[in-house]
Amino acid sequence: MILVVGGIKGGSGKTTLATNLCQMRAQDGYKVLLVDADPQGSAYDWSQQRDEHGLSFQTLSKPNKPFVVVCMSGKQVYANLIKMRADYDDIIVDAGGYDSVSQRSALCEADKFLIPFKPRSIDIWTIGNVKAMINECTNHNLKSYVVINQADPKGKDNEDALGVLKECEEVECLPFFIGNRKSFGNAAAIGLGVHELQVKDTKACRELKDLYDFLYN
Repeated sequence: MILVVGGIKGGSGKTTLATNLCQMRAQDGYKVLLVDADPQGSAYDWSQQRDEHGLSFQTLSKPNKPFVVVCMSGKQVYANLIKMRADYDDIIVDAGGYDSVSQRSALCEADKFLIPFKPRSIDIWTIGNVKAMINECTNHNLKSYVVINQADPKGKDNEDALGVLKECEEVECLPFFIGNRKSFGNAAAIGLGVHELQVKDTKACRELKDLYDFLYN
């Protein structure tokens, strides 16, 4: 399966979700390719941190199957996804936070499109642009999903944001939220997924597992 994690607004946690899903999928024994299609290169930087820290996976119940991280951009994303699809069980594309050629190129070959939103008006207002991008995509088999990410501890803003997003018929809104948790940043800083931290953040792990199970089961 090819999953694109993208959207229009930056800062919504796309790279965090993409890297954690990559780590979890690899931990389950699948051969995974993580494509960094964001000019900021944050997913690639995360993979470099893994290398620099000499990650041994000793904290895992079973070792990760090695995954590959590559950088791509522009129209080459579509061409390379077609070529590389048969070589991997799963491909995850971190498409960045704006309407780019790279993101549209990836969507042409993707199976699923995950769009994280922070529960803030300035973020939610971009749903119209997301809708337009989906409607202009020539891939009619694409399934698009919205998840509230970096959710507030109290639920009113989260629920209000979800209510607005549900008005967009082009996307399915996931029935759970992913919180704004310090453990995500702590894990990313040393090239880990949240599930690899020695001191477990059980809430973060559970929220990511809900997302993982929805997308892959």
